[in-house]
Amino acid sequence: MRPVLPFALVVCASLLGSTGDAGSQEALASPAADPRFKADILVIAPHPDDESTIAGYLAKAVLDEHRRVAVVLTTRGDAGQNLVGYEQARSLAEVREIETRQALASIGITNVFFLRAPDTFGQDVADVLRSLETSNHGSSLGEAVRFIRLTRPEVVIAMLPATVVGENHEDHQASGVIATEAFDLAGDPTSFPEQVAVPEDRLWYGNLMEGLRPWQPKKLYYYTDASHFDFMKGKGPEYSMTAVSPSQRVSYARLAASELSFHRTQYGDDPAKALATGNLHDYEQPLPFVLAKSLTGGSVTADIMEGAGGPPVQFSPVRGYRAPENVADFSIELGQGWAFYKRFYPAHNLDVMSGLLAPELGVGGGQHFVVQLLLHNNTARAVTFHLRPQLPQGWVVDSTSAQHSHAWPMTEFAVGAHDDVPVRLRLVAPMPAKSEWQTLTWVADADGRQTAPVTLRVYVGGR
Repeated sequence: MRPVLPFALVVCASLLGSTGDAGSQEALASPAADPRFKADILVIAPHPDDESTIAGYLAKAVLDEHRRVAVVLTTRGDAGQNLVGYEQARSLAEVREIETRQALASIGITNVFFLRAPDTFGQDVADVLRSLETSNHGSSLGEAVRFIRLTRPEVVIAMLPATVVGENHEDHQASGVIATEAFDLAGDPTSFPEQVAVPEDRLWYGNLMEGLRPWQPKKLYYYTDASHFDFMKGKGPEYSMTAVSPSQRVSYARLAASELSFHRTQYGDDPAKALATGNLHDYEQPLPFVLAKSLTGGSVTADIMEGAGGPPVQFSPVRGYRAPENVADFSIELGQGWAFYKRFYPAHNLDVMSGLLAPELGVGGGQHFVVQLLLHNNTARAVTFHLRPQLPQGWVVDSTSAQHSHAWPMTEFAVGAHDDVPVRLRLVAPMPAKSEWQTLTWVADADGRQTAPVTLRVYVGGR
């Protein structure tokens, strides 16, 4: 129930701007942004515990460099495992939220926010579009923009928006996509304008306009929990986890393990055992980042906060999506998230991402999984594509289908004028003696002409 105020107090509150002194008028008319939430760094991560991947660096930033750090989790982890209790679904989300707040508080981070998007159950092949669908993409983006405007960070750090071996969860990639879009929109007053509109009467109740300010962060970095980091070399700074924190007098690896130890539903007592025995090998690997973009210039491999100080910068719009020029009459490409990223990176000025790594995937030996190809006919007449896979020895095409057809194995696909047809390929990986990289290739013939090949690097787990 709305509280009832004495009439005199209501009149005083509504007229204060015109009856107080000049200083009071100015303060009430345009109060400064709330300094309690100002951040130097805002981390946007997918699940409770995914901030732990960079906990060593965050400890360094907060405890030794006295940076202000805030963290946003896009989900509450309601689809995760529980190694210590029977709680699941929404109850598990409550537990994991508390675990995350306690974990981050252990390294001095108390401003922790949650978008509360659903935790997407992982599939054999991660597809970022699946997670963007389940999270209600537009709603989650609006929330992320709100948190950037509230915390006003100089730097945003997010997970890598790419499919990389060892990091194949669609929620990880979706959080990176949403963070990137929010980075590019938070400074635009026409994006989610209700957030930056002045409230009708901030001294009263029931205001709908939010009173935030547009805010343009200066730098965007990505991190990943992939199983290989060769593609990140020289693309951003790298931090030693064996270095000793001057303030805490222990290694950053130990601080990272300590932070992770609060996530008992996901890791049980493993981090605590590592701390007790001093076996911190899993936490001592160098921590690399990718500099996705910087509006203040500077060296690619310099410290994350280099060039991030000083006054705010102007809104910097990105180029946006542009239709490709001089397209081939007939072409094929990998579908799913790969097709999306091919268009997403240049649209958001992510020049480093376009050549960062070729499409890749990790699968177990003998695993069944699905890959999608897109067949493009850019001519004014219908044609038939003849699809030809070029697969290493031991690979099996379990089924091939297009649209509503389930014939097996299909190799011919009718594609109408100026149309695209998705082809669903169900593959079975071989069982090599040891884990190794293999390359899958597809080409197609259309109207007597061969398309450019499409390749997918696959890391196949050995026996």
